[in-house]
Amino acid sequence: FVPLLIMASSLVGRVAVVTGASSGIGRGIAVALAQEGIKVAIGARRAERLVEVAEECRSKCGDKVDGECVAWVQTDVTKREDMEALVQTAEEKLGPVDFLINVAGVMYFTMMENCEVEQWDRTVDVCCKGKDHAPPRIILTYFLLWSGVLNGISAVIKKMAERKKGHIVNISSDAGRKVFPGLSVYSGAKFFVEAVSQGLRLEMVGKGVKVTTIQPGNVESELLGLSTDEQAVEKYGTPSGAKVLQPADIARAVVYAVSGWFAVVPLQVLGGACEC
Repeated sequence: FVPLLIMASSLVGRVAVVTGASSGIGRGIAVALAQEGIKVAIGARRAERLVEVAEECRSKCGDKVDGECVAWVQTDVTKREDMEALVQTAEEKLGPVDFLINVAGVMYFTMMENCEVEQWDRTVDVCCKGKDHAPPRIILTYFLLWSGVLNGISAVIKKMAERKKGHIVNISSDAGRKVFPGLSVYSGAKFFVEAVSQGLRLEMVGKGVKVTTIQPGNVESELLGLSTDEQAVEKYGTPSGAKVLQPADIARAVVYAVSGWFAVVPLQVLGGACEC
């Protein structure tokens, strides 16, 4: 048993980069980390939303650390240069990056036979490289919607390995462990996240860099792309009445993972959709 006070003190003054931070799960994670005294650099495409999130984070961490504790950069994480700029800003204003939390992506319900190839392409491109979009409405979704990986990893991994210190947390999904009908391509993208995370974890053995995946079930969040396959949405995308997680649930899992007192590899945060 580790006292919460000791756990919290170990996080104060550390530096985290959070993508997809303008709303939903990313916002919840950024605020929760700031509450623990972690300095946060947040990125997303919607600058006006980032300003709001930055102020909320500052209100949580401002009295816990000396100096500035929040930085933000308008970021399209499909652009490697944007992700590198976010990390560079974090290092210049806050210090060396201890934690990268990859939270950006999209999800579409599609039936394979309906050949929604543009949405398939977008799912693979966004979920494997990462992109944050501005959806118009809130809905209940199956599985976690946000996941961006490669550009985030490439922006931090060399320096983390050189310092022999760092922790990368990739937001995956229980769809990365089990394929669900109507989400075949999305599940494939999440299997990619799991595979990359496992491979990176093995490569970092002995180098001081930890790699964790968070695998949520149903989460209430903003839908990053509107599914146009009505057949798939009607058959598989309707809320079932099962428990739906809140962004704060995922945020607590991330805080637990980065606390440093536990060996955390995959971490499941299950709502009601999982058939384990």
